[in-house]
Amino acid sequence: MKPLFTQGPYPFLKITFFTLISVTLMVIDYHWDYLKNLRMHLLTVVYPAQYIVNLPVKTGQWLTMSLRTQQQLLEENNRLHEHNLRLQVALQKLQDLEGENERLRHLLGASIKTGERVRVAEVLAVELDPFRRKIIINKGKKDDVFEGQPLLDAQGVIGQIDNVGEISSTAILITDTTHQLPVQVVRTGLQTVAKGMGSTNRLALLYLPNTGINANIKVGDLLVTSGLGGKFPAGYPVGTVIEVNPDISQPYAQVHANPKALLERNREVLLVWKQNETNPPPSTDQYSQP
Repeated sequence: MKPLFTQGPYPFLKITFFTLISVTLMVIDYHWDYLKNLRMHLLTVVYPAQYIVNLPVKTGQWLTMSLRTQQQLLEENNRLHEHNLRLQVALQKLQDLEGENERLRHLLGASIKTGERVRVAEVLAVELDPFRRKIIINKGKKDDVFEGQPLLDAQGVIGQIDNVGEISSTAILITDTTHQLPVQVVRTGLQTVAKGMGSTNRLALLYLPNTGINANIKVGDLLVTSGLGGKFPAGYPVGTVIEVNPDISQPYAQVHANPKALLERNREVLLVWKQNETNPPPSTDQYSQP
């Protein structure tokens, strides 16, 4: 094959000729757009070649973008998972605070009913001795807590302070076998003594004779503190009679009651001061009623 361009004047003329044709075509295409269709067809013809040449670059960009997107999704998923856990913990705390707020509202309601000076105390621990029923609270001598001080919750009497420390105290519950509390039947005015039986939900009523027992006390009767003995002011709810059994073999009937207070299930309790007792020092958890 002969080369298209050879040395000499004749090849120079060829170069000049083709150059002029090229310039002419470009001018015509620029001004009148005659070669638009031809250019479109040429682009269609060369597109596969362009695509093949550009494919490795596109593939690399796609892989890079995919890996980056996957990493971002993993990081975002981890962040969302951590945020979700924090929200769940916060929700649990919110529910706990709502429950605590409701309990405190009930306690304040109890203090309004009694009309005494009271202070909220937190239950720190419950003694696990099966023969004793005691709790430990976070108030002590610095809070003017004293031995024998009444303790109650929103439902009724819990017990009384048994041992006072500097910053905490131990309270004996009304269900302890050594605890006795003078009570009165609201319906009839009958007075008796409620003694703990060592169980979390049972009190024994002492010194009730078999004769006329059904008239003086019945199942469902409400028991309140009688005020005898001077430790507990009168009128605090203590329990509800659940069993009345005359016992002809004994001088007294077998009468049992269920405590009104939640006892060992409380998280907050109320310390009570009578009006003539030492007032507790000012505190944010202190409430007084006229």
